[in-house]
Amino acid sequence: MNQDKIEGLSRRSVLRYAAAGLAASPLLGQAQSGWPTKPVTLIVPFPAGGGTDAFARPLSASFSKLTGKQLIIDNRGGAGGTLGASIAAKAQPDGYTLFMGAVHHTIAPSMYPKLDYDIEKDFMPLALVATVPQVLVVNPKKVTEGDFKSFLDMLRRNPGKLNYGSAGSGTSHHLAGELFKQQTKTFITHIPYRGAGPALQDLIAGNVDMMFDGLGSSASPI
Repeated sequence: MNQDKIEGLSRRSVLRYAAAGLAASPLLGQAQSGWPTKPVTLIVPFPAGGGTDAFARPLSASFSKLTGKQLIIDNRGGAGGTLGASIAAKAQPDGYTLFMGAVHHTIAPSMYPKLDYDIEKDFMPLALVATVPQVLVVNPKKVTEGDFKSFLDMLRRNPGKLNYGSAGSGTSHHLAGELFKQQTKTFITHIPYRGAGPALQDLIAGNVDMMFDGLGSSASPI
């Protein structure tokens, strides 16, 4: 079996176990006897096509198979994922609104000092769905260097020539880009989007030059 199939099987297994964990969670069971008795909403704080959404979709399918009830994806992108988190924090605590958090939400309090929710107090963790590596992806028509050393040399000779897209200010994509600039002593202009999905679409279209992204959304175009 090739590596792609192994990774695909592993991902499906993880999502199946995560869905089972949600369905069997005693915390949700306490919310209402016989839960779920109706569809459950899963707020994804980024637009469709991003890494968080890429894991939420198959999780929804697995959940529905296990429980017989729909897990409805509600994409609420904006403000580096904090808009969706704010909406989820204000939902009725009855077990019928879940939130697909990500590493961005541990970063957000240091980037957005006036958040109207507390990520530690207003949410209760249920299951770890995935851990995803960050990758640097480029548009090959915009970045023509054939190896990483040549790419770095070009960046250092041309500060500000290239730009990079991210899922939004304060996201892990943004911080990865800024860390890259700091460690390589280069300058690349940051262009924030409402999520990784729109940023990736613009990267493929050639509207941005490069992107620091989670492998969950970039794996397919790679």
